[in-house]
Amino acid sequence: MGKTFKVALALVGLTVGAGFASGQEVIQYFLSFGYWGILGAAVAGLSIAVFSGWVYQLGSYYMADDHSAVFKSVSHPWMARYMDITTMFTLFCIGFVMVAGAGANLEQQFGFPTWVGSVIMVVLLLLSGLLDVDKLTSVISFITPLLIICLLGAFVITLTNMPDNVGQINEIAQTNPHASGTFDNWLITALNYATLVMIMDTSMMLVFAGSHMNPALAGKGGLLGGIMFAVLLLILTFVLFMNMENVMNADLPLLKVFDNMHPTVGVFVSIVIYLMIYNTAVGLFYALGRRLSHDKPKKFFPYYAIVVLIGFALSFIGFADLVGWVYPLLGYLGLVLGVVMGVAWFRDRKNIQEETGRRERLAALAETQLTPGTDDLTPEERHEIDSLTSDSHVGDQELWQSVQEEVAADMDADSSNDFSLKDVPALDPESKGYGAAPDTPGDNIQWDAYEEMYKTGEFPAVKKPETK
Repeated sequence: MGKTFKVALALVGLTVGAGFASGQEVIQYFLSFGYWGILGAAVAGLSIAVFSGWVYQLGSYYMADDHSAVFKSVSHPWMARYMDITTMFTLFCIGFVMVAGAGANLEQQFGFPTWVGSVIMVVLLLLSGLLDVDKLTSVISFITPLLIICLLGAFVITLTNMPDNVGQINEIAQTNPHASGTFDNWLITALNYATLVMIMDTSMMLVFAGSHMNPALAGKGGLLGGIMFAVLLLILTFVLFMNMENVMNADLPLLKVFDNMHPTVGVFVSIVIYLMIYNTAVGLFYALGRRLSHDKPKKFFPYYAIVVLIGFALSFIGFADLVGWVYPLLGYLGLVLGVVMGVAWFRDRKNIQEETGRRERLAALAETQLTPGTDDLTPEERHEIDSLTSDSHVGDQELWQSVQEEVAADMDADSSNDFSLKDVPALDPESKGYGAAPDTPGDNIQWDAYEEMYKTGEFPAVKKPETK
């Protein structure tokens, strides 16, 4: 459950970015329709929750390193190319909107020029490019609860100070401009918002889920994260609606709500919002950097740094304006991606279920193998592993190695056993002795390589003897 909850928090952190944490998205997408917009927020939240569960299962099933491999597996090549290009375009566009939001945050709260907040954000993003995915997930999961606490606090305070003129507030809310290009229809706008979130988050969701071996648990984490986001979206919509008279024309309406409560509270929340802007920005730029450097992993950071700096240059267009016209465009692009991924999940759901069973059994065998003091795997158990891995769509040795790494990490974190990851550095990606799956010409598991690993902590690339 702990791992599932961590996955869920990471998803919330990715989704709650500059527009959401500031309240700007909610004003333009939902509250500009008054009462109907509140219903629209519920429709959008439900759609996002279901979609998140699908994508997390697909990411785990395909063990995704980046989104392109999954897109190629679930659709026709030309459609995969479309989704790849539009996803990269989305990552970049929303990335520079996040940088603009960082500048608007410090300007509204402290009166700094917008470039100051944007420069600080760029420095944080560049430093974050030096972290791996697991560390990045931990950072995002740590920051996310701060915003949740702030929103819940605002919700309680709003409930205890409910205004009497709700009808008048509804009329005021409808004077806000709608998001561009959504035909002034609350349902179309709500679905556009949902597909915007889909195309914004899919790439990094696939990367996060790809590091989790169990598709069932990954899917539960995605669904839980989506539900958490939907609840937060409804809470934020309610809070801003009831405070509409005081937040009109503010670039960051949510921050304005807290400023009206107390200046000190406003300062604290501005920092939290800034961190949430960082959450989304780093996830987007990180995923884009991973995709651009897919064939040249060593060039990840240069590519990452270049797109961050270009995003900084484009961020000066203006935060509210960017949200108003960039987001609806991306929402329409995301509609195709949402349909394709949904169809893929329905088509593959039986295969995903079978693969989940295989990996759960492999995890049990890996735990038997790794537990100190237990006997080595029997020939029958080894044969079972060979059979299970050969039935998988993932390469034999890659799957067995990945399952062992996840089991070893879980056992190392569990203080109730004597296992230590230091004893098998070949299963620790942070260790100098890490060697991943052995490089062999065949798909069959080379058991002598794994025996050597358990004995010495090294993982030699054992080649199959040539037959004469």
